Amino acid sequence: MSTNININVHHVTRVEGHGNIVVNAKDGKIEKCQWQVPEAPRFFEAMVRGRSYQDIQTIVSRICGICSITHSLASTKAVEDALGIEVSEQADKLRILMHYSEQLQSHSLHVGYLVAPDLFNAPSVVPLVAKAPDAVKAIIRVHRVANNWSDLIAGRTTHPVTLIPGGLCKIPTEQQLRDLKKELESSVNVLVAVCEVVQSAAGNLPQFERQTEYISLKQTNPPTYTFYHGDITSNDCNGDGPVNIRNWQKVANEYVSPQSTAKWTQWHRDSYMVGALARFNNNAELLSPLGKKVADMFGLKKGNTNPFMNNVAQLVEMAHVVETSIQMIDDLLTRGLKSETVKVSPRAGRGSGCVEAPRGILFHTYEFDKYGNCVYGNICIPTNQNHANIQKDFEKFVPEFMHLGQDALRHGMEMLVRAYDPCISCSTHFLNVEFV
Repeated sequence: MSTNININVHHVTRVEGHGNIVVNAKDGKIEKCQWQVPEAPRFFEAMVRGRSYQDIQTIVSRICGICSITHSLASTKAVEDALGIEVSEQADKLRILMHYSEQLQSHSLHVGYLVAPDLFNAPSVVPLVAKAPDAVKAIIRVHRVANNWSDLIAGRTTHPVTLIPGGLCKIPTEQQLRDLKKELESSVNVLVAVCEVVQSAAGNLPQFERQTEYISLKQTNPPTYTFYHGDITSNDCNGDGPVNIRNWQKVANEYVSPQSTAKWTQWHRDSYMVGALARFNNNAELLSPLGKKVADMFGLKKGNTNPFMNNVAQLVEMAHVVETSIQMIDDLLTRGLKSETVKVSPRAGRGSGCVEAPRGILFHTYEFDKYGNCVYGNICIPTNQNHANIQKDFEKFVPEFMHLGQDALRHGMEMLVRAYDPCISCSTHFLNVEFV
């Protein structure tokens, strides 16, 4: 096998946005190994300046067509924190249900359409239609359930319209929630079937381990496998305790890398990972019974350090959100839905909001003047928190797998990037301008 490697992937396929893989090795010596992000930067922090607190979620939901609900929720929580707005328990539960719909929507899209082709040695999901039609139909059905769910509570599949500071401008009827519950219950067996299909090809996931830091939300009151409430935690906290989300910048510690238009982050180590595997590693004991069952199917245990298992953790979370949502709907129906109106008065203030996007922990911070107009915004995307970790994975992966040859190494590195489910264009918030 040749010890000379020349990999130059522009751009990785089946991911959102543009990312490059560059590896050069001569006589077995690695001369260059880089994960590059060449995307044009986004300027959403500038777009919100001068805009009313009422407009923030509408604007920032456009950061991403996959995580639009997540951005809307994080930004709305930041607005409410800044303006001192309290949210009712009913509105809180409905928002979590809205958020869960996007978790199912995004995870099913990623595992079913973008990762599955790697596992079944196909260039895309299209050839799988002929090879495994039942499996493709199952993932389409799960994805459709998630889309219908988002339509019901968020007002539409992408870019929610029902979310406002203080609550929701429209809520589903009790009959609509009963219908949603039936749809979720009927999707459980289909979801398990999807997991079984992935399990049948899980042996094609590379056996690769690298110790790193895992960062996610942690909710202790009550203890919950959380996507929405809680403080920031890490497997490296060493008894320091969780960090309040208002102090997220002390966790992310963003810095500029010359090979990326997206900032990188680090906390206790030189990189960290966010996303489904990070949440699993920090909260696995709090999963629903079905979530634990799916984890057991794959032998996924807390403390796993294989980044490729992030996709398995996504399957685990799909099971968890479906089962948990059925229980939440029961609770809402038992209490009865009530019409709610929240009066909001603008004031000067600064606030932060944080939720777990499908790809990992997401931070929004805004400051408003006394008229409720935004004077400052700062957003930290999950994928830009993962960029440094992808680079560190590459640095360990390449010497371990280069003996397989250039084609196999390239394919493995592309799979590694896809394992993170990156939203690359969303993560670019830096522009280096050189004046000549």
